[in-house]
Amino acid sequence: MKPYCLELSGPWACFTRPEMKVERVSYDVMTPSAARACFEAILWKPAIRWHVRRIEVLKPIRWINLRRNEVASVISTRNVETAMKNGQGDLALYVEDDRQQRAGLFLRDVAYRVHADLEFLPARDPEARVPKYHEMFERRASKGQCVNQPYLGTREFAAHFRLIADTATEPRPIDETRDLGFMLHDLDFSNTADPQPRFFRALMEQGVVQVPAWNSVEVRG
Repeated sequence: MKPYCLELSGPWACFTRPEMKVERVSYDVMTPSAARACFEAILWKPAIRWHVRRIEVLKPIRWINLRRNEVASVISTRNVETAMKNGQGDLALYVEDDRQQRAGLFLRDVAYRVHADLEFLPARDPEARVPKYHEMFERRASKGQCVNQPYLGTREFAAHFRLIADTATEPRPIDETRDLGFMLHDLDFSNTADPQPRFFRALMEQGVVQVPAWNSVEVRG
């Protein structure tokens, strides 16, 4: 595995707590699953896997309350299948008739330095060379290229990213320590029809959150 480091920043972020059913309430700090998604937005292939190891908080944790307009429903999969079969159908979603206002507690003016390892899975691409994937990621990240725009928890909160080659010249994380409680690590896709969340006890020490390995005893369902 080869380590990489990205700086991720943006004016807004929301890493939604799963226990909040209606209102959007963010974790204090970026979750490992959100960090992994940012790396995958730059490079994802079936033969690679990203492992987030450490998240460094670069700016003080600040909050903002906002109310947003959302739609209450989604287009039915069954209606889509029927329309595909018949060649016609009403698949419109009229926002004016389905709008809801929901409050949210979001993070503002955030910046993180995320360390992750790129693992190559040779069984999924026996003919590939490992350096090929390293070169692809380094080229894309250094030029600001991506497959999908990385985001900070939700897609409307786009993330600016920068590949960091030498962390020794970068500013230190914030000087703050706090217990973040149980935090979402990632989803277990062993059963793709019913992914299950797994959590770990997150502790930020001097602005740094150490992320335990997926198969460690610290990560539980």
